[in-house]
Amino acid sequence: MSPGDEHDGYGGSGQTRTRLPEGNTGDVHGGARRPARGSRSLLTAVGVVVLLVAAIAFANRGGDPADPSPSSGTPGRAATAPTGTRPVTGTNGTVPTGYAHDEQGAQSAAANYAVALGSVDMFQKGPREALVRAVYAPDVADARVADLGKAYGDKTFLSRIGLREDGTAPEGLTFVARVTPVGAKVESYSPDRATVSVWTSSLFGLAGEASQNPVSEAWYTDVFELRWVDGDWKITDSRQKDGPVPVARDQRASSAQDMADAVEQFGGFTYAR
Repeated sequence: MSPGDEHDGYGGSGQTRTRLPEGNTGDVHGGARRPARGSRSLLTAVGVVVLLVAAIAFANRGGDPADPSPSSGTPGRAATAPTGTRPVTGTNGTVPTGYAHDEQGAQSAAANYAVALGSVDMFQKGPREALVRAVYAPDVADARVADLGKAYGDKTFLSRIGLREDGTAPEGLTFVARVTPVGAKVESYSPDRATVSVWTSSLFGLAGEASQNPVSEAWYTDVFELRWVDGDWKITDSRQKDGPVPVARDQRASSAQDMADAVEQFGGFTYAR
């Protein structure tokens, strides 16, 4: 989620941290857009050069490629590659459920839960409660519903990020809250408990010509404490930290209308191995 207030100690555990987004009233800047080129031969040549440069850079890195096997101690490029195991068996509302009882299942659950907890549903009372009960373990769900309700339902907070008191966007604006997992890593695992880190990119803000909080991007790592409960992985605790954050490219920011159109036209994904 986007950077903002931190609310610690929810649910009496002293561990769970909820990072709430805050408004961004600054301008969105970007580099000049590169002119389009009409020559197919030129495009082909450029493509070959790009591939060649990439190949040379890879060759000059030195050393052997990272071993993707679990025994190497290094995640490697294939750490979250598909394994052939069916990732989920069903849904609970909008949240995928029924994960495999292994490390793959724990990673799939954590990645999908990051998507769910970073969605627009968290800003409206009914959808938020259903979502929280779907992803949290039953023995902590009631406390999380109450705590997250206080945080996300706070009128001052909602006003600051440009939403109405019911968590919806004002007329003419589109509320954007999406999380995209980049990768997942198992920090620890046992048959009944797992700790999984999920590296994510987040889009947050209001798209529209009158927006005072334009859609911006942020990067986080969400760490989920999971427990195997009633045949599925559920969250018992979570925390979040900034980054890793990549260097921004020289792309010009899209117009407010283009961003609003993209949100309406492109559906979100669930994530699983």
